Amino acid sequence: MIAGVNGWQAVLAAFCLVARAATAADDLNGAAREMAAKTALLAGAGTPVSLAWHNRSSLGPAEFDQIRAAFEAALRQGGVRVADPGAALEVHLTISENSLQYLLVEEARKGDDRHVWMAAWKRGEAPLSGAIGISLDRRLIWEQDEPILDVAFPAGSMVLLAPSRITLFARRGDRWEARQSVAINRAKPMPRDPRGRLRANGSRFQAFLPGMACAGATDPELSLECHASDQPWVLESGSRALLLANFAAARNFFDGHVVTQSGAPKSVPPFYTAAAIEERGEPMWLVALVDGRVLAFDAELNPISGAPASLPAWGSDIAGIDARCGPPAQVLATRPGEGEPDAIQSWSVVDRSAVAVTPPVNFPGPVTALWASSGTGAVAVARDLATGRYAAYAVTVVCGS
Repeated sequence: MIAGVNGWQAVLAAFCLVARAATAADDLNGAAREMAAKTALLAGAGTPVSLAWHNRSSLGPAEFDQIRAAFEAALRQGGVRVADPGAALEVHLTISENSLQYLLVEEARKGDDRHVWMAAWKRGEAPLSGAIGISLDRRLIWEQDEPILDVAFPAGSMVLLAPSRITLFARRGDRWEARQSVAINRAKPMPRDPRGRLRANGSRFQAFLPGMACAGATDPELSLECHASDQPWVLESGSRALLLANFAAARNFFDGHVVTQSGAPKSVPPFYTAAAIEERGEPMWLVALVDGRVLAFDAELNPISGAPASLPAWGSDIAGIDARCGPPAQVLATRPGEGEPDAIQSWSVVDRSAVAVTPPVNFPGPVTALWASSGTGAVAVARDLATGRYAAYAVTVVCGS
């Protein structure tokens, strides 16, 4: 049983799963009709709807006009009137692609309600080089000799977690400047290949380390209080889900004792990382096990038999994120292997198969940590094989022009 479960019920109650629908279509006309049917059902007969289109794919003007015409015709058949911007229902539609499929993503806003749907259809040929409109951006945050475990950004500042200390940074122009550092006093030595996790809330933050938990603040200055603890770590996956997981203090992985978002204790095989994603509107957890497999579980951490039917060979670090273009729920995954240059790529699950959303972005050495950060991105740490230094990067999904 995980210690401290009752104390986390208030935290769990503050989060909710975001349900979105996803469908698969035979061609672009089928995708347009399916999405228009959902839009018409949401709008209701006679409701004016404004449309904004964005083509982030390699589809030419003729195909782009075809899908627009099919969508608008299906709307009219459903009794919906296309109107100017500012209508009761505002719809933004984006066409993007990956190496296997075209993706039609719709965001519909009606008052305070927001709905996101996705339809996909298989592409006939591989896209032209450089034609894919979605990519990963890798931006250097900080580098140093000591290992970096995680980075967080409380109240506009930056906090960096290392095995021996926590350091506060302030922004100076386009760079970060170290302002204050507090040592972490441990009764027991760190395990080999230590891991750590930071969570920020306003000017306060939490730090999770093997066999230890810390609480701190950045205002008016850096403060830190740490104590021995078997408190579960909080694993987040974009804005859609969280999980409480017991970390094996003498190792570098989670022992498999977890608590779901609804507060139910579960047991899964020992794992390194976990990421939440959706398929056909159903939330699922993908868990990177210590034996190298990636298994799928539903929102309550029950095994999903045979799903996804096809998963690529991923590394041990995965992170679930929200994305502003392409599929709204994506998973960043490293490559398998150790002690060699690594790469991170963004993936989605469509029709029980993992499909690449972006080309991979390369790193100068192995990725030693990958944590979801701020919903729409992640923090990745890599050890440069040439210099031996550790570098933290912000990794985000970016949209093409």
